[in-house]
Amino acid sequence: MTVKEAAEMQAAMQQPEVETWYFNTKKEEGQNPYIGFMSFQHFNGEELYSDLVVRPENKYTETEHVECYPVPDYLEENGREEGYYPETSIVYIRILWKEFEPKQGEYNYAFMQDILDKARAHGQSLIFRLMAHSTRECDDVPDWLKELIPCPARPEGERVKDSPTDPLFLELFQKAVRALGERFDDDPTFDTIDISLPGSWGEGHNLHLYSEESLQALTDTYTEVFKKTRLIGQVSRPELIESANKKTELPIGYRGDGLGEPRHLFEKYPEKMERFGESWKTAPVSFEAYWWLGEWKRKNWDIDEIINTTLSWHISSFNAKSLPIPFEWKERVDYWISRMGYHFSIDYFKFPKQAIPGETVTLKLGIDNIGVAPIYRQIPLHIRLSGPAGTFETETEVDITKWLPGKNAERIPVSLPASIKPGTYKIEMGIFNEVNPLIYFCTDAVRDGSFYIVGELEVQ
Repeated sequence: MTVKEAAEMQAAMQQPEVETWYFNTKKEEGQNPYIGFMSFQHFNGEELYSDLVVRPENKYTETEHVECYPVPDYLEENGREEGYYPETSIVYIRILWKEFEPKQGEYNYAFMQDILDKARAHGQSLIFRLMAHSTRECDDVPDWLKELIPCPARPEGERVKDSPTDPLFLELFQKAVRALGERFDDDPTFDTIDISLPGSWGEGHNLHLYSEESLQALTDTYTEVFKKTRLIGQVSRPELIESANKKTELPIGYRGDGLGEPRHLFEKYPEKMERFGESWKTAPVSFEAYWWLGEWKRKNWDIDEIINTTLSWHISSFNAKSLPIPFEWKERVDYWISRMGYHFSIDYFKFPKQAIPGETVTLKLGIDNIGVAPIYRQIPLHIRLSGPAGTFETETEVDITKWLPGKNAERIPVSLPASIKPGTYKIEMGIFNEVNPLIYFCTDAVRDGSFYIVGELEVQ
């Protein structure tokens, strides 16, 4: 044996014996936060609404009352007899400017706080849009604004209405946005703010009536006051988002209205999504249904094509409105949700079989993100050793936002305390903190509260 061979043998003998546990993919035990379907104008598990009217001129259906929050008390609630709605961890709420600022300069913070409190009580984060107006006469801009500037009404026979074009309109609306951000940006329940543009529902109708400078100033107002809350903007105006992204540290995501309608799906969206490129790696993609899924079925739109196309665009969340989903589409929708956003499957966990107090051990983790997008929140990965001799827990420096779709691997150094007592310890890991809900793994690993058991270590 040469000196080199002897040295290599001695080094190999000093290496700790390692063991690897392998795991299988299994559906998560609960709906993970920040992804999937979202309840609209109502909270998780509440009644669904039957609120459809048929327009005689074209036989299109539309909602009569569910334009904004809160939903009227008198509205018929028998939707769950007509279809189903999946469990959601997100609630999407739109309120009117006049509800938030009933008198000029006086803001209804209590109304907003009640929405946030209800979202927390239902285990949901909030995606929120402050609308200047919808399209119904009763959902118009604040009365006090009408005393200051001309405010157009909805044209007879039209579906949507314009916003005021007087520069004072955007100037005063920006003040309301600023008040909202200054008061609530610190609230972690505020997951995402949906940037509102001129036009009905804030969706950007007839934007050619406004200067690019005024529209950019409106978008910039959001980035100035929402430093901790993520923003999403309209797919229809990517240049506004691209410009605003140069001025904010938290990348802005994209949101598309009108999903399902063939013209949007095959003509409008593809060009925009190609332009966005790989922005989905750092900011979420969200869509809202054109009408609702019951109408998709009535019009014979291809649900499978819609699902597969949006998955190719790396969708994280979807607003199906507040009406029921056809029972016969449940299996397809469940599949959609199982791929939407992030879904972390544990491939393997490699660890030393023995260690001594005070030693730094290296753990190796293999994660397969079987979803189509990463998670966009920095939530820490914890490692815990637990056994009859006590418990030791540490927060690692793993960045889970780097777990893109496909295979991911981590080397995790863990320093054992010198005071840890000898014994056999379960190695457990979990993703959580005091602000964010627990992240479920789609795995057959045994879950112990906030942790999953992934190995076993003998401390000598």
